[in-house]
Order: sequence, then structure tokens, then C-alpha cells
Amino acid sequence: MAKAAAAGKTNWFAIWVSVAVVVVVALVIALVVWMNNAATDPGTPPSGSGVDQETGAVVVGSGEQTLDTYIDFMCPICKTFEQTYGDEILDLVNDGTITLNIHPIAILDRLSQGTEYSTRSANAMYCVAEADPDAAVPFMQAMFENQPEENSTGLTDDEILAIAKGVGVEGIDSCVTDGTYKKFVSAMTEKTPVAPGASGIGTPTIAVNGEVISNSTIPPKGQFKTLFQ
Repeated sequence: MAKAAAAGKTNWFAIWVSVAVVVVVALVIALVVWMNNAATDPGTPPSGSGVDQETGAVVVGSGEQTLDTYIDFMCPICKTFEQTYGDEILDLVNDGTITLNIHPIAILDRLSQGTEYSTRSANAMYCVAEADPDAAVPFMQAMFENQPEENSTGLTDDEILAIAKGVGVEGIDSCVTDGTYKKFVSAMTEKTPVAPGASGIGTPTIAVNGEVISNSTIPPKGQFKTLFQ
């Protein structure tokens, strides 16, 4: 009789354990979904005519042919590329030959002692381009002129804002310090094409009329225009 009564009792412990397991599984699933969404969240794109919200390019000029440059402000080779070809590229923009699409990306955050300089500076480029598209190239040039050493902490937000002010852009303090477009920078960085022969994303990466080319095929200084002939 006692055995029958015992057999008829509800095993509440087992039930609660089962419920707890279901709850934990549900929480794990929710966490995975949240993490996946966070990882793929492109963030808020900059507004205004100075930025292509789909590609992340800062657009300069309106020529039929296109030049896409993918740059990281911590990258010394990007600085060399700008110093070597910058004037020639702007000549092609100004004579109506090309539209220049500048993609500020962040692949060298690891070289700024935890300050995420690559991301912060790319974010600032978007802040400037949104506020004043005409100031985007002068800002880029000034950032390279003041490029910090790799493995340093990089420029501070205040120093970046001072460079922006130097090219005539003010009122973007919160955009820079809050990192308004950091998620957008990350999302656009992931879309960077890989150059022929490269094992992964690098900077500078160059695309001529939509075709990514190897840096070794870039012509000597003074002959950049031959890429568009």
C-alpha cells in the first residue's frame, strides 16, 4: 500500500529540474541569437551625399570611371600611397575622369594599445564626411600627415577633433567621442575585398572600375592615370 502511494506521488524535483533545463536552453538560444545579431549589426550609416550608405565609401567627384581605395589611418603604407599618388588621383577627380570612393576601414586596432585607433579614426572620417563632404579629402590628408606610429596609442579624440577643426569642420564632438559609426566601420571592414595574391584583407586595397588589382601592378608615380586609359 505504501509502495503504491509512493508510486502515485508526483516527482516535483524531476519536474523542476526539467523546467530549469528548458529555461537554460531557452536562455542559451536567446544569447546565441543576440550575439549573432550583434555580430552582424551594421549599425547606423552616416547620412548625407558624402557617403554611399551601402558600400561605406566616402564619395568624391562624379566621373564615369571609378577608383576605390580601402585605407586604415594607422597603416604606414596607406600614408605612403597617399603621399605618392594623392595629387594625381585628385587631378583625375577634378578633370572628371573618375569618381573616387574612399573606404575608411579598421584592421589595425591591435596596433594601438587597446585604444582602437583604426576604428576611431575611420569613425571620425565618416563624421567629417557627413558634416561637410568637401572636407573629407583634406581631413584624410591631414590625418595621414599626423599619422601616429604603429604600436602607439594613436591620436586622442581631442587631437582628431582638432584636425577636423583645422579643415573647417566643427560640431562633430559627440559623433567622434561617442563612436557613432563604429559598428558601421566594423560592418564595412568585413566587406573589404581581398587583393589578388593576398591571403586576407589588407590596406591599401585598390579597385579600378570595380576590379581589385594587386598593389604590385600600380604604375610608378606620375603614371597613375594610365590605369584609366
